[in-house]
Formats: sequence, C-alpha cells, structure tokens
Amino acid sequence: MEEGGRHVVPHDEAFKKLLQTFFAEFIALFFPELDRLLDHSRTRLLMQELLVDVVGQESRSLDLLVETRYKSLDAFILVHIEPQSYRQSDFHERMFIYFSRLFEKYRKTYPIIIPIAIFSADDVREEQNTLTMTIPEQDILYFHFFKVELRRQDWRRFITSDNPVAAALLAKMGYNKKEEREVRAAYLRMILRLQNNLDEARMALIMSVADLYFKLDMKRDEEILRAISEENPQEGEQIMKLMPAWSRAGYEEGIKEGIEKGIEQGIEQGIEQGFQQGAEKGKETGKTMERKLIIQKFLGKGFSPEQLAETLEIPVDEIRELGKQ
Repeated sequence: MEEGGRHVVPHDEAFKKLLQTFFAEFIALFFPELDRLLDHSRTRLLMQELLVDVVGQESRSLDLLVETRYKSLDAFILVHIEPQSYRQSDFHERMFIYFSRLFEKYRKTYPIIIPIAIFSADDVREEQNTLTMTIPEQDILYFHFFKVELRRQDWRRFITSDNPVAAALLAKMGYNKKEEREVRAAYLRMILRLQNNLDEARMALIMSVADLYFKLDMKRDEEILRAISEENPQEGEQIMKLMPAWSRAGYEEGIKEGIEKGIEQGIEQGIEQGFQQGAEKGKETGKTMERKLIIQKFLGKGFSPEQLAETLEIPVDEIRELGKQ
C-alpha cells in the first residue's frame, strides 16, 4: 500500500487502529496529567486530514486526529497523534509543519492543538521533539510536542496494568535478550486479566498488534503455558481459548510442527474486525470440536467462509458445514 509516496506496512495500519480504538487508554497510560484535563466522553475521531508536507514536497494524511473536550476551558480541542516507526532526521520539522497546517485551518474552531509523536523504532535514542529559531536579541520560535519513546520505557512498570495499550505494546518496550521469556509471560498474564473486561474483537486487536512485535517461539510459549496451567489450571485453559493457533498446532498433544502467522489480505477490513490471527500448519487430529467453535466465532464476527477458508487452509465446504453445526 502506498500513502503519500511512502510504503505503508500492516504495522502502521494495526498501530493506527489500536490508537483509534483505545485513544483514552493511550493518553491515560503515557500522559496521566493530560488525561485528567480531558473529558473522553466527548471524544470523536475526525476524518483523515490531507496536508501538504513542504519538507518532503508531498501530500499525505495525518495518522490520527481526534476532537476531545478540555475540561477547564469547557471547549473542544484537537489532538494529533503521529506514530513513527523508523528514524527520520527531519521528523521534528514535519511535526511543526503538520501543526502549522492544523493551526492555519482550525485556529478559529479549536483553542488548543496538542501534537503527540509515538516512536517505535528498535534502536534506543533520544528523539528530538522541539524546533527552535532564534537570533541573539530574540527568540523567534519555540515548538515542543509530546512524545513517547517505546524502547526507552521500562516494561516492568506496566505489567500490573489493566490498560490494553500496555499489553499491546509491551513487546516494543525496553528489555534485553535475557528478559524475553519474562516479558512474554507477563504479556500472557495481562491478556488473561483483560479478557474479563473486553469483547473478542478488541482482544483480537490487542493480540494482533502484540504479535507484530513478539518473535514466535513455540518451545518457549509451551513452557510458559505449562507453568501457568500448573499454577492455575483454569488460567491455562483460558489462554488456550484465546490462542487457538497454539491449540491447533497441537500444544496439548506435544505436536511441535509449528504454525504460520499472517494477517489476511485487505488489511483495513481485517483490522476493523479485530484482525484474524494466524494461519495454522500442523496436525488437528481430535480438534474438530475446537475448530467448529473457532469458525463459528469468526463467522459471527462477519468473516466470510471464503476468507476463513483461505486463512485457515480449510476447504470452504467444510467451513460452511461446521458453521451450520
């Protein structure tokens, strides 16, 4: 997919959908002081704003533009959120240009415009979030935007949180190779807690985003699941219901032939439905009942038999038959 001359990967679309769905939770997680100033009951997404970027000499749409109410002013304001997944030396200039375009168009409508950047690149570094212009006698310009640098976040601060954004982005936070298993286990426990408060579509969205960052390691995941099951058998059973790909791959029977993960074509439709996760490869002996329940759930969410057949590599006639049952 191309947008404004740059290639947009599924990661960008998934990240955008996460922020659209959990805007209030994102603000509360990373900007609690700002969160207390906003009335999220009066929040709505605005249509994508097409802006001319004079730095890159291209037109592009902003990733996320939200209207929300600022309590003390009793007025609506704009919040612009821009995810940035790669290094770009002039990014701070771009943020100023986007802010300027928004100010030019909306200055009589919204008294405040809040720009926020989310940096998710793998390298850890201090991202510039100011733009200044001065002469010896006078400061001409000082522009400052909010920022979140995911790799500079301590993942341990978030593992007790019931915030869905924390769970979705835990794998992008700062940890070393030795901590990978611990991070994965913490993520799974967060998912277990969240399932009591969120519907299946939102849970699927969270897990789909997280799976873009976690490296699949069946042996490690089996060990984690076994430990969770031993501590609390009910939790282990719930994990299996949430992660049908593992179950279909034969986790219970020790089958380790692996699974292939993918997000179905038509990424916008897939994200909107909460993302169909995983295309499984492996033996499914004795799994007919589980397969039926999984297929019926996704058919109930609006996926067509043809989409499920292509994604799960199951004949479409079998999909229809199991759906009827």
